[in-house]
Formats: sequence, C-alpha cells, structure tokens
Amino acid sequence: MIKGFLFDLDGTLVDSERETAEAMARALSRLHAIEIEQYDRDFIIGKSWVAIYDSLTTRYPQIAWSRAEMIAKTATMRDEVIAEMGITVLPGAKETLRWTRAAYKRALVTGSSRQEVTQVLPHLGPDAAFDVIFAAEDVARSKPAPDGYLAALTALGLDPSEAIVLEDSEAGITAGREAGCYVLAIRAGNFGGWKQDHAHRVIDSLDELTPSLVDSLVRD
Repeated sequence: MIKGFLFDLDGTLVDSERETAEAMARALSRLHAIEIEQYDRDFIIGKSWVAIYDSLTTRYPQIAWSRAEMIAKTATMRDEVIAEMGITVLPGAKETLRWTRAAYKRALVTGSSRQEVTQVLPHLGPDAAFDVIFAAEDVARSKPAPDGYLAALTALGLDPSEAIVLEDSEAGITAGREAGCYVLAIRAGNFGGWKQDHAHRVIDSLDELTPSLVDSLVRD
C-alpha cells in the first residue's frame, strides 16, 4: 500500500533552474569578476549543488568561495532574478500537492539548497507543505546516491515499498530506485533530455498522476 510521496523539486514541481543559472552567473560576475560560459549555465540542469560546485571550481580554479558561500551568494542574487523572470510551475504540480496533502506522508528531496527551497515553495501555494525536507546541505552524497531518499524514508517512518518517488532527471531516478522505491518519471520538466527509461513508469506531466493511477500502480 502506498503511504507516501517523495517529491523532487526542480524539473518535477517547478522550472527554476534557468533562474538559478542566471543568479549564479550574476553572483560570479558582480562579486567575483568571473564570467561563466553557457556550458556552466546548462550544466546545472538536473544537477545538485555538489556537482555544480565541483564543476565550477574545476573550470574556474580562481573561485575562492566555499560551496556554502557559492550557494548563499547565488540564492541572494536569485531573489532579484525571480522578481524579474518569475518561476514556472509545471503542469499538474499544484493539483498533485493538493490531493496528496491530506492522505499521504510527503517529503521534498532536492539537490537545491534549503534557502532556494524557501524561495520557491511560496510559488506553489499553501499545499506545498512537506512533512520533511532534505536539501543539498542535508546529505553527504547527492543524487544519484540514494542518501536523500533514504533519509526521507527514515524520517517519515516508511518502508521503500510504501513510497513513490517523483522525478525528472536521470540521477534522481537512479537515486529513487537505489533507495528501493517505485519511481515515477515526469517528462514535462525534463529540459535536459535526461534518460528516463529506468523509471518504473514515465508520464507526460503530473496532470496524469491521479488517485486512480496510484491505485493501479498498487495493483500492478
């Protein structure tokens, strides 16, 4: 029986990675006099801050910020970018959060920082209230390692067989499967063109995720 949902954030509920890329570029340009390339903007799609920071410091060894400083300075600049550009809520996200809220335990497991999470959740409305949140700084290893999902299962008191992971990226799908959960991949936010065929099932958007679909997954 399914008792909980473990949600990814960027690419699953919202599309804010372009805004993060712009904020990161502005922070490095204005505060560190480093002009990043398009590769660096594109690299962040579907990646955690662990991978993003490692890539940046390899390509730009003059970066003097720690990962925590990079995250904080980007998040501060992100407020400016969001005010200019807004955030795209992906199809079906608000409705899915609405109907899952009362009946299921829910966690948010994301490679974004906790500060970035707090910037985004208000755009999803009042139903974006999760029992637990595991962000980039909360786990030792980022996706595709299962650490975040395993921590969420423990915090919610769920067996992996009782939870559905909702993901868009290849790394996220791998993490959910490694945690032992049923993984449902969503195409709508897969802007990086990630491989999704290792998910248990792929749907076009969260509009397709309904209580009846969950019931059919249980029967399968």
